[in-house]
Amino acid sequence: MNHTRFAALAAAALGGALLLANCGSDPAPATEDTAGGSGAQPTPSESCPSGTVNAEGSSAQKNAIEEAIAAYQAECPDVTINYNPTGSGAGIKQFNAGQVDFAGSDSALKTEADSGKSEAEAAKERCGGNEAWDIPMVVGPIAISYNVAGVDSLVLDGPTTAKIFNGTIKTWNDQAIAKLNPGVTLPSDKIAVFYRSDESGTTENFMKYLKAASAGAWKTEPSKTWEGAGSGKTKSDGVAEGVKSTPNSITYVEWSYARDNKLAMAKIDTGNGTPVELTGESAGQAVAAAKPDGQGNDLRLSLDYATKADGAYPIVLVTYEVVCSKGLDAAKTELVKGFLTSFASQKTQDSLQEIGYAPLPDAVSTKVDAAIKAIS
Repeated sequence: MNHTRFAALAAAALGGALLLANCGSDPAPATEDTAGGSGAQPTPSESCPSGTVNAEGSSAQKNAIEEAIAAYQAECPDVTINYNPTGSGAGIKQFNAGQVDFAGSDSALKTEADSGKSEAEAAKERCGGNEAWDIPMVVGPIAISYNVAGVDSLVLDGPTTAKIFNGTIKTWNDQAIAKLNPGVTLPSDKIAVFYRSDESGTTENFMKYLKAASAGAWKTEPSKTWEGAGSGKTKSDGVAEGVKSTPNSITYVEWSYARDNKLAMAKIDTGNGTPVELTGESAGQAVAAAKPDGQGNDLRLSLDYATKADGAYPIVLVTYEVVCSKGLDAAKTELVKGFLTSFASQKTQDSLQEIGYAPLPDAVSTKVDAAIKAIS
């Protein structure tokens, strides 16, 4: 359990839980005194709602949403938030089937369908004919994690990464890898590639990077289902454990999982001249440069995976909370709005940096706050 979550739970057990002003519907930002300052210990706000919210989806945001849930339930102990990290695809299916109150997805609802209804059309139907909104909440950088004895620093670029993950580059001492890593002793061993075997928004975002940055080396269209080489593992935990326990292996996995498992992470040569290390700041720069791709309070973003901006780490995903703009009963609406408002707060977003996520950039955060307030 990380220190932030432990602190929140301990505070609740002592009856001194942190207080967000109005942690029910549309709460105002917490002041220093009500957020755990040196004054008298606060008690849960009388405006906190009570009840249960069920949600499902992205495993990429698992650690982040658990952090947010622990903090919110310490402040509003009569609310129970259940989140099942089954993957983005499963979460959207459960949301559209009316089985959960909101879904977490690492890609926005699809507006085009292979057959039948699109995800967005099915979500609108689930919401009683009202639009479903994609609200960005968690910035989860995707690490390229590897396990190669003696290699503490590795640089990769888009074309080389694509060729590793499509099976064209088969050994670690391949000339393309060696050229990016002068002076590094690379073994002649075969590269063991691990990928997500379940439907995954992380997979789709990683494939978007490969498609955009590989100069044509990656031919497959991005989707939640992996279309490259390697061995499949279920969920983020699976691929992280695969690399951790397998010499000469590589995978794509959310930064928080790479950190938790103490995995080595490659720097990315974007063509700007200086390979970019994955940090909260470098990932945030990529999201801040994203262009809006939705209408009104549907806040889907268009990321530039081939960016060459100074200091921008290009392989990022944004986890959206997929919600009904209208259509839930009043009690559920209050619960969902209260939790999402707390989740989007500066205090919670800042705490996520400690566990491997980047906070929402200010320009995005302002729109998120407005969208949550508009849910009715």
